[in-house]
Amino acid sequence: MTATASETNIYARLEDVGVRYGPKVVMQHLSLDIVEGAITCIIGLSGAGKSTILRLINGLRRPDEGRVLIGDRDISGMAERDLIAIRETIGFSFQFAALFDSLSIFDNVALPLRERTKMPEEKIRGLVEETLESVGLVNVIDRFPAELSGGMVKRAGFARAVISNPHCVLYDEPTTGLDPIITHVLTDLIIRLRQRLNGTAVVVSHDLESIFQMADYVAMLFEGAIIAYGTCEEIKASPNPIVQQFLQGSEVGPIPI
Repeated sequence: MTATASETNIYARLEDVGVRYGPKVVMQHLSLDIVEGAITCIIGLSGAGKSTILRLINGLRRPDEGRVLIGDRDISGMAERDLIAIRETIGFSFQFAALFDSLSIFDNVALPLRERTKMPEEKIRGLVEETLESVGLVNVIDRFPAELSGGMVKRAGFARAVISNPHCVLYDEPTTGLDPIITHVLTDLIIRLRQRLNGTAVVVSHDLESIFQMADYVAMLFEGAIIAYGTCEEIKASPNPIVQQFLQGSEVGPIPI
């Protein structure tokens, strides 16, 4: 299946992509459109390669076949120095936040600005405080990651991902291991951050309730290809038995257990 959107504004496009890790084929003939200004959620079984899609979009992984385009620019074979400029427009929220334990929350969030810009420290402080306030963490600005709850660490990771006002934010399993209340808080926060940035978001997640709350589009990855793509309503109504088995969490169906 080719997961393409009818909208004319496409932020990123994967065209007939193939990816291998050694002898293992992770993706083959995978095509997917990421609509600009929308939240696209990617679902699928554990180990299916969902996180690899995020790494293809920001150039951390190059495809073995096919092309990856950001706008009209093919980043598949782009020189590293040009790719760095693309990555600076893309925020990445890692599955376990990937904060530096030795740095305060302020310094963790300030890191992209200090590394990529010559912004004066006074302006950095103002932006960090404003961003932490937007994720409800301004009161823990001087604490360290080990002093925070799992949900607060995730929100600090969100803040670092959006501090540079990126065009797109990639979220890798943002609600994994968290209770339903915090999951709802983070889901709502992803929606609000996308609105605040007026940008694009791509979310990899297993949490179907969260996905159907936030997604404009959903793509299901199975055995290296996108087998279903559409709005939440279209995915829920999909006639594909693999999609329905996954959505229902059933042991009975074509997905091998």
